[in-house]
Amino acid sequence: MTEQLRQVRQRADGATLVCVYLIALLIIPARLVLSFVPMTLPPALVVALLLGVLWLATQMVDTLGMGKGRNVVRTAVGLYLAAHLATYGVATRRWLPTDELTVADSSIVRIVATISVAVFICDAVRTRERLDKVLKLILGCAAVIAFVGLVQFGAGIDLASYVSIPGLRAQENGYAVMESRSIFRRPTGTTNHPIEYGLVCATAVPLGAHYVFKARDEGTPYKRWLICLALVGLGAMTSLSRTAILVMTVTGVVMILTLPRKRKVTALVVGGGFFVGASLVVPGLFGTIRGMFSNIEDDPSVKARTADYAAAAEQIDLNPLLGRGFGTFLPTKYTILDNQFLLTLIENGYLGLFALIGMFLAAGFAVLRVRLISQDEHLRGLAACGLGAVLGGGIGAFTFDLLGFGVATGLVFTMIGLSGAMLRIAKQEKGSAE
Repeated sequence: MTEQLRQVRQRADGATLVCVYLIALLIIPARLVLSFVPMTLPPALVVALLLGVLWLATQMVDTLGMGKGRNVVRTAVGLYLAAHLATYGVATRRWLPTDELTVADSSIVRIVATISVAVFICDAVRTRERLDKVLKLILGCAAVIAFVGLVQFGAGIDLASYVSIPGLRAQENGYAVMESRSIFRRPTGTTNHPIEYGLVCATAVPLGAHYVFKARDEGTPYKRWLICLALVGLGAMTSLSRTAILVMTVTGVVMILTLPRKRKVTALVVGGGFFVGASLVVPGLFGTIRGMFSNIEDDPSVKARTADYAAAAEQIDLNPLLGRGFGTFLPTKYTILDNQFLLTLIENGYLGLFALIGMFLAAGFAVLRVRLISQDEHLRGLAACGLGAVLGGGIGAFTFDLLGFGVATGLVFTMIGLSGAMLRIAKQEKGSAE
């Protein structure tokens, strides 16, 4: 019994806490928030804040197994945090309307918590085995989200609405659970919006493909990974979201370019067959997706995204360096901007925008560096998945207000943190080999 307890203690580490965060983020419906606090606080953010406190504590000692030393991703994320703190200080020093000040206070808590996750992951996930554990959980949770969304899409039943957890209350966020596009329902899964749902599913697609190929190469059971891949792929398509389709396309190109030669043809054939099969199983799906892009210049939603650019330019000119304050450009008071880069320029200024772009570039650099220095094909494949996720986050930041959606933001920052963890692992393995 004592030996079993010792083994459990050895298995519980920073990656275990990351898994707890991911379950809170992806499995608990996003509409559920803490009922005993005045601000809107989902359970995942509470876990994220605790991870931030734990990271600070572990940096003071050398006995808890946390990574030390410089890391390009952690540095970039730290600069992004500094930009947010500077913006918050300047914005709250001047007068703000009460409604904007309230949102600014809650927004700084939310973004600090999310940034804490990326930093914690960067230092806490230390080995390929623990990295595998986290990424497999992301794929499994995304498959669950996709299953819930497919039930919404096909049967019109929202399984997430039946989830009730003591201490949590359902928050009305103004989004319809199953809005429609063309003749189809647009699912949300456990997220708040179809775009967010589509981004989560599309981000998990390369992970599903990677673990299918890996299992087949090793001769281990692969059907569960194939089922996960089918669920997230179909979930991304049925979200009827341009963002999801673009992310799947970009990640597909990354996969084709980085896969070994013998896998390229297989991926193309399977991917094409899946798309054709989905179109046959869901009549009209292909036509709806094609219509989303064929007349994009006349699409009302696209016109709405670009109609307010002139007004946005006026806001930028008011506070160009550090912005008006994160979260203060209220959509109910001003207008909805479906472009996180533009919204960041308004709320955090040019410094905040450069910090945001720099964070994506640092994560992309990290995974590309992993592919250059690592000799392990599995880690190189995971780095390709990480590159797809980072590019997907950049696409999401361009096509909708990414930081306004907690699940999508949490997943993107998780993948950014994992990019830094991959680089740390690759350097450690290279140093050990030498």
